[in-house]
Amino acid sequence: MTKQNKAYKFRLYPTDEQKLMIHKTFGCVRFVYNKMLAERKETYELLKDDKDALKKVKHPTPAKYKKEYEWLKEVDSLALANAQLNLDKAYQAFFKRNAKFPKFKSKRHKQSYTTNVVNGNIQLLDGHIKLPKLKMVKIKQHRTIPSEQKIKSCTLSMTASGKYYLSILAEYEKEIETKAIKKVVGLDFAMDGLFVDSEGEKANYPKFYRQMLEKLAKEQRKLSRKKKGSSNWNKQRIRVAKIQEKVAYQRKNFLHHKSKELATNYDAVAIEDLDMKGMSQALKFGKSVADNGWGMFTSFLLYKLKEQGKQLVKIDKWFPSTKTCSYCGLVREVTLSERTYQCSCSLKLDRDYNSAINIKKEGIRLLAIA
Repeated sequence: MTKQNKAYKFRLYPTDEQKLMIHKTFGCVRFVYNKMLAERKETYELLKDDKDALKKVKHPTPAKYKKEYEWLKEVDSLALANAQLNLDKAYQAFFKRNAKFPKFKSKRHKQSYTTNVVNGNIQLLDGHIKLPKLKMVKIKQHRTIPSEQKIKSCTLSMTASGKYYLSILAEYEKEIETKAIKKVVGLDFAMDGLFVDSEGEKANYPKFYRQMLEKLAKEQRKLSRKKKGSSNWNKQRIRVAKIQEKVAYQRKNFLHHKSKELATNYDAVAIEDLDMKGMSQALKFGKSVADNGWGMFTSFLLYKLKEQGKQLVKIDKWFPSTKTCSYCGLVREVTLSERTYQCSCSLKLDRDYNSAINIKKEGIRLLAIA
C-alpha cells in the first residue's frame, strides 16, 4: 500500500465579513513572505562567497514578526507557517541551481493561502466547510470526497474576477499494481490541434483562446480607455478577467477529458520531452503553444496513468521522429513547410502521423530496456 494524494477544487461563497478576513490573510501571508525573503536576500548578499556559513544561518520564522506587527495574530497562524514553507522550497530550489532566486510577492499576482488540518479545525459539512478563522463558509461541493480519504490541507484562492475557490488536498492509501503493457500509443505534439497519435487520430483541440481573441481584444480596448482605478474601470477589468477565466476552464476541461481517454484505453503513452518554453518564444508560436496547454496535458496524463499502474514514456527531444521514415527507417531532412512525409520506399503519409508512429516505436524500445 502506498500513500497517494488527490486534489479537489470547489467554489466558495463567503460572506462580506469572511471576505474581509480572507483578504486580510492574503495580505498577511504576502507581508510575511516578503519580510522573510528580504532578510534572506540580505544574508545571501553578505555570505554568498561563504557557502558553509550560509548553510548554518538560522532564518526567521513568522513568530518573529508577530511581536512587532500585532495584526499578524488576527489571521490563521498555519497560513503564515505555510508561507515560510513555500519560501523554504523556493530557496532550496535556487541553491540546487535549477531555479531563479525567489521573487517578492505582489498584489497583482494570484492571491492565495494554505492552511492545514489540526484537531478538527477543517470539516466538510452539508453545503458548508469549517475553516480556521472563517468558521462556516458556504461551498458548492459538486463531487463527494470518499470517506477513506483524509483531508490534509486546504488552499483558498481568489481569481481576477473576484471568485473564491478552495482546493482540498486529500491523502489515501492505495495498492497500485503495475499493469502489463499490451497497448502502447505514441503522441506527436501538433501546434494545430494538440497532438496526432500513432493510430492516425487527432486531438482536435478547439483553440478556445483563438475563438475568444476578437472578443477579448474588444473588451481590453474598452478597458484601456477607462480611468484606471475608477468604478467603471474595475467593472470592465472584471469583464476581461471573466473571458480569460472562461478560456482557462474550457482548456482545462478538454485536457482532462482527453488525458482520461488515453489513460483508460492504453497501458503506456509515449511522448517527446519537448522544451515548451523555447517553442513558445519562437517566432509566431507563442499564442499557439500557450493556447493548447501541452504542459498541462502531459501533467494530467502522467498522474492519470500512474493511478492505474500505467506508464508515460518520454522520448529524447533530439530523437529524429519527424525525419525518420516509419516504414523503412531512412532518415532525411524535412522542412517545416512539408506537411506530407514522402520516402523513396514509396511511403506517403501525414508528417505528424509518421512522427507519432516513430515515437510509439521508440517508446516500445525504451519500455523493453526498462
